[in-house]
Amino acid sequence: MYGLWRPRVLGTWRVPASGPVILAGNHSHNIDGPMMMGTAPRPVHFLIKKEAFIGPLDPFLRGIGQLKVDRESADRTAITNALGVLERGGVLGIFPEGTRGGGDFASLRAGLAYFAVRSGAPIVPVAVLGSTERRGRLIPALPPLRSRVDVVFGDPFDAGDGSSRRTTRKVLDEATVRIQERLTAHLENARRSTER
Repeated sequence: MYGLWRPRVLGTWRVPASGPVILAGNHSHNIDGPMMMGTAPRPVHFLIKKEAFIGPLDPFLRGIGQLKVDRESADRTAITNALGVLERGGVLGIFPEGTRGGGDFASLRAGLAYFAVRSGAPIVPVAVLGSTERRGRLIPALPPLRSRVDVVFGDPFDAGDGSSRRTTRKVLDEATVRIQERLTAHLENARRSTER
């Protein structure tokens, strides 16, 4: 990431140095995941759509610890693998909107709340800004080479209310509301601080 673009990375000290943690990022461009992986202070295991695991990308993604997920169903293997990352004290990366979109956390799926409540791991919000501002001349699908992309890590927070790790629909709905409020506030603060 540092060789192709000029990421400005802010707040990495906010990511806990050890123990389970979930990085929750906005997602408006294909490079957002690799940018988070390349700038995070700890190795990140992302849930990545199974369609990406093709050809030479398959052994590469598996080799760097990424997790395959079927977005069309409740993928129990992916859920077990993701919880395993957190149980071993690792870092799980999630785009809580489920797919690329406006990158504004407008519509969150319940997956992030489930992993956070079930594991008790804190969530660190991450804002990736500037990846969609301009298109590259050589490769229009990517930002221009050597352009600046900002990656802003926020303060960790707990999604649950602290009462238990039960994952009832009511608990997950309430946690999703709390998460959305915190992620949206972080994104607004990141835009102000980076002037983007």
